[in-house]
Amino acid sequence: MTIEVKVAQAKTHLSQLLSKVEAGEDVIISRGNEPIARLVRIDGRSERIAAIEALRMERKRHKPVTSEEILEFRDEGRRWK
Repeated sequence: MTIEVKVAQAKTHLSQLLSKVEAGEDVIISRGNEPIARLVRIDGRSERIAAIEALRMERKRHKPVTSEEILEFRDEGRRWK
């Protein structure tokens, strides 16, 4: 379902509008009779999957990391060694 509001209403009722967006509704904000913006829920799952895939592709371009390197990374900058 889509809700249409004017800019002044959006400013006054932003928290309520965001709750409706979280529930799956779209909100269109208009200045006068002209729509200027739309609030929609971000699909966080697909963004996380895309980020994980990007990291996997980047890792394929480099050699595998050894256990010794991981320990060196962990200990880097520590005062004791």
